[in-house]
Amino acid sequence: MKYQARYQDVDPETYIHLRVTGGLSPKTLEAAKIGLSNSICSVVILDTENNNEPIGMGRIIGDGACHCQVVDICVLPAHQKQGLGKLIMQKLKDFIDESLPASCYISLIADGEAHKLYGSYDFKEVWPASRGMAFLKK
Repeated sequence: MKYQARYQDVDPETYIHLRVTGGLSPKTLEAAKIGLSNSICSVVILDTENNNEPIGMGRIIGDGACHCQVVDICVLPAHQKQGLGKLIMQKLKDFIDESLPASCYISLIADGEAHKLYGSYDFKEVWPASRGMAFLKK
């Protein structure tokens, strides 16, 4: 299979499909529409042998200067274990290096063993100095 990584937005339905099928939590259509319109950077992996079907993605959200967060890193199961997560992260890291100002605090939440991937792109654990916290609005 051949793939291409692009800086490109995805439509809300594709976003929801990639998240859920890629193993992330579901989002409502309303949330997807609002959230996607506020992205700072979006990367999409396209399957060039299948009509440029989106099969992976990642985004940067935040204020674009002081605080940003890497989110939505996912690849469809049939395309995993081929370095596509690394490709997404490299494109996002390139954007960070070229477009975000010095002193911008860029964070992420690493699920499972994903911290190994993110560590190779300069992300470091913040514990014990800081502790990540979250809640899911229901």
